[in-house]
Amino acid sequence: MDAQKTHPIHSNQPVSFSGLPVGGNKMTRNGVYKSIKTVVFSNKLNLLLPFGPLAIMVHKMSASKGWVFFLSLLGITPLAVRLSYATEQLAFYTGPTVGGLLNATFGNATELIISIYALKSGMTRVVHLSLLGSILSNMLLVLGCSFFCGGLVHHGKEQVFSKATAVVNSGLLLMAVMGLLFPAVLHYTHTERQVGKSELALSRFSSCVMLLAYATYLVFQLKSQEDTYVPVGEEGTINRENDDDDEAPEISKWESIIWLAIMTAWISILSDYLVDTIKGASDAWNVPIAFISVILLPIIGNAAEHASAIMFAMKDKLDISLGVAIGSSTQISMFGIPFCVVIGWAMGQEMDLNFQLFETTILFITVIVVAFFLQVGISRTLYSSLSNRYHF
Repeated sequence: MDAQKTHPIHSNQPVSFSGLPVGGNKMTRNGVYKSIKTVVFSNKLNLLLPFGPLAIMVHKMSASKGWVFFLSLLGITPLAVRLSYATEQLAFYTGPTVGGLLNATFGNATELIISIYALKSGMTRVVHLSLLGSILSNMLLVLGCSFFCGGLVHHGKEQVFSKATAVVNSGLLLMAVMGLLFPAVLHYTHTERQVGKSELALSRFSSCVMLLAYATYLVFQLKSQEDTYVPVGEEGTINRENDDDDEAPEISKWESIIWLAIMTAWISILSDYLVDTIKGASDAWNVPIAFISVILLPIIGNAAEHASAIMFAMKDKLDISLGVAIGSSTQISMFGIPFCVVIGWAMGQEMDLNFQLFETTILFITVIVVAFFLQVGISRTLYSSLSNRYHF
């Protein structure tokens, strides 16, 4: 009673029992509006977002599968890029190692979703070619553009990256190529005891081994290699002082997770229409399905990796660029392809690891060339090499 006399409680003063301000609802609405403005209206590429609903409308109102495929392809493109943006925002709260793995995971979500819908439709050849195209585009197009653009911005210096990380990823890629090579060799040497069945059984066994190896690799990355994606200095030492730049997350952790879920669900819806119209688009445009699967689908699906890897290379963070590009290829080869084999097994589809002789040879040569290329641990431009040699 003495305390009440000293500090009287006024009945007209608003009291918040939850600890939140009285204007909490207004602040929540402002937060939602700010989040939508940041994610949806901050990128000019998002002007392509209306093509997604337009593809669904054209599919309902007409039988033009070529237009439905084209509009779905355009609608998925900004979604893949925004998926990468939400992943980068989430990486601010998880650290560089988990952030690099998240970039690779959600960067490949588009390819995996398209592959699952293609398996559901029995289009195993489309799955083979699209996953192969994703690996090749990441290792050749994305990685090459990263080194090229990074060299243009930092033309007067050598960009250094971790050789240890490159060796681990190269070893895993070689292991994946061996897993793809055995079923092809078994098929073309005609040494299988039961035609078709032995090849399928070997593919399923190899897929289980590859999934186990990839799970071990994840444990190695998350537990043993905490500095995997931390930038490396010119002397080969880890740059922790440059790890935290002036950048700051633009959306919160939970907003990033919610946007990841929304983008993934919307990509899943459009992928269903995309897969359903691949053959119709091939007939309407007079374009082979192999070209659509190897070139068009991977480029659209890898738009996120392409943008992220180039952005980090231009900021002199080649280790993160390698984590996105090579890590994405590693995940597709060690997880995506075996996962599709297991999913096809569960669906009753005869999805195997026989990628045909020509495609397997191309993949083998690509992995060997990139593995030797990354052994140096340094990326330098021609100007930097000449200036170091002739001192100008």
